[in-house]
Amino acid sequence: MKRVLLVGNGAREHVIAETLKRSPQGCELFVYGAANNPGIKALSSQYKVGTLSDFDELQAFAREVKTDFAFIGPDNPIADGAADKLLEIGIPSVGPLMVLAQLESSKSFTRDLLKKYGIPGNPLFKIFTDMEGVESFIHELGDEYVVKADGLMGGKGVKVSGTHLGSVEEGLAYARECLEAAGRVVIEEKLVGEEFSLMSFVDGAHVVDMPTVQDHKRAFDGDLGPNTGGMGTYSDADHSLPFLTPEDLKAAHEITVQVAAALQKEVGKTYKGIMYGGFMAVRDGIRLIEYNARFGDPEALNVLSLFKGDFIALCEGIISGNLDKVSFEFERKATVVKYVVPEGYPDAPKKGEKISVSEVPKGVKMYYGSVDAREDGLYLSGSRAIGFVGMGESLAEAEQAAERAIATVKGPVFHRKDIGTSALIQKRVDHMKVLRNL
Repeated sequence: MKRVLLVGNGAREHVIAETLKRSPQGCELFVYGAANNPGIKALSSQYKVGTLSDFDELQAFAREVKTDFAFIGPDNPIADGAADKLLEIGIPSVGPLMVLAQLESSKSFTRDLLKKYGIPGNPLFKIFTDMEGVESFIHELGDEYVVKADGLMGGKGVKVSGTHLGSVEEGLAYARECLEAAGRVVIEEKLVGEEFSLMSFVDGAHVVDMPTVQDHKRAFDGDLGPNTGGMGTYSDADHSLPFLTPEDLKAAHEITVQVAAALQKEVGKTYKGIMYGGFMAVRDGIRLIEYNARFGDPEALNVLSLFKGDFIALCEGIISGNLDKVSFEFERKATVVKYVVPEGYPDAPKKGEKISVSEVPKGVKMYYGSVDAREDGLYLSGSRAIGFVGMGESLAEAEQAAERAIATVKGPVFHRKDIGTSALIQKRVDHMKVLRNL
């Protein structure tokens, strides 16, 4: 039986924990999280609540439980060097070292990496360390631009003209804000197309893709409202998306392969973990929006719900560089993930309110996110509370299953009803047909 340390406590970590526990080798799970997750706690032998940025405490816990390896879930501990700290005491991680995690923690690092090594996918962009030239570059882009904070912002650091920014003045104000926070800001052209997530297992030499997923950042139906960490996702039974071509997926895969190789050359270290490319299908191909150095949330719920194989063997293959020798697959089913979130989320979410969940219907998996489990039930903690994964032979079947499950939740919550519906997906398909003159 393998002993595994899991760092993190969200729905993403809940599905990782469940997938580890399904290993035929057996898995004794030890968890270091920032809060109690009832789903993860039920699967673990020992659960330590601490501060994810307190690596002394993390190291002390890791020494105590003596695990074979660690799996680091969230972005902040990865960016801050949790894998480095664990390696200091002899524990390897599925999760890249700090210098490699710049792929996510610094937008400018990644743009420069693609440019330096001639990797396709970059939009027009410039990196600024002060405000000189920012306004003129925005006008050069025809006032169609994106302002990106350089560091980690929980999926909320990107603002787009015409969507989040109503004027050039607002764009300049946000650029100043980004400069004050991180000392640099990325300004780039506004891409027109459809976004998709392609996550890959990477051991440095080998890149193996997971099913493609589309995320929905906006809080409300119709892609309206403020950006969130992600209200839900879907993936089709063929592991692609209805608006993508095989050539699109091949191009995105090739970018990740080249980025993994470029990282090795640039920093002299091997990337071991999840490489999550946020891409956009545009009129003339594929562009890279950004990379994340870990599983997406909710995307992990889609893909790991379909995983068939020994996940511990896969993790060990990533760590040892033998990913090509591990056999696994993903079921050929459609998945639709919908998050139940507190009323007022994301700007002024209700906290401390009680919710209840009755029996979840067949064909659906449920993963706890930001909830507080007390003796008398579940209470909202202020962020995305519970993720439901509807599964089926078709997207329609999976979407209906997710809706049936959400109907079992009672309390001051809401969700996006349109994720995975035929009407919304058809809008994506029609958009790409117009863009590509199909």
